[in-house]
Amino acid sequence: MTETPKTLLELAGAAPAPASLSDATLVVIDAQNEYVSGPIALPGVQPALEAIAALLAEARAAGTPVVHLVHRAPAGVFVEGTEGAEIAPQAAPAEGEPVFKKELPNGFTNPEFGRTLERLGRKNLILTGFMTHMCVDSTARAAVDLGYGVTIVENAVASRPLPGVLGRPARSAQEVHDGALAGLADLFAVVTPDASGLGR
Repeated sequence: MTETPKTLLELAGAAPAPASLSDATLVVIDAQNEYVSGPIALPGVQPALEAIAALLAEARAAGTPVVHLVHRAPAGVFVEGTEGAEIAPQAAPAEGEPVFKKELPNGFTNPEFGRTLERLGRKNLILTGFMTHMCVDSTARAAVDLGYGVTIVENAVASRPLPGVLGRPARSAQEVHDGALAGLADLFAVVTPDASGLGR
């Protein structure tokens, strides 16, 4: 019988738990209309946006700091001033919640994002948003490099289908999503199925 594989964290004897809303910052990554309609609409976007909305409500009620990231590009999608670049209504920032623009997948490429997290003083981040395999992944890995603990809420992130490489079949959105989370859970993040897995 094939032995069940272990993550690098498990092999190191670590058993990290999901972050708590009481000691984390909630980061909403690129919850923008480009993912709702158009050429990069995500198959799982509506359930994920509903999960983000519910988590935002819980975080605000708990006094958890909330920070938003949005992607900007000079052409194509995410162009400043277009409807697609706007944050989806379900994830709209409340008054006083900062929104940081970025031009690369990793949110920390905007220095003010990192400085804001430092000022908040919380060493755990709860990540939600889009896409699992791209900006969520890149921001999570960079956060660990900077000493943060990362929790990802599985039902509040989503990916899109991708073409296969080297003649292999295309991958469904679910396969891309699952693969990205498996890679992150190996070393970089605790993955929890939904907000019920977060401590209070």
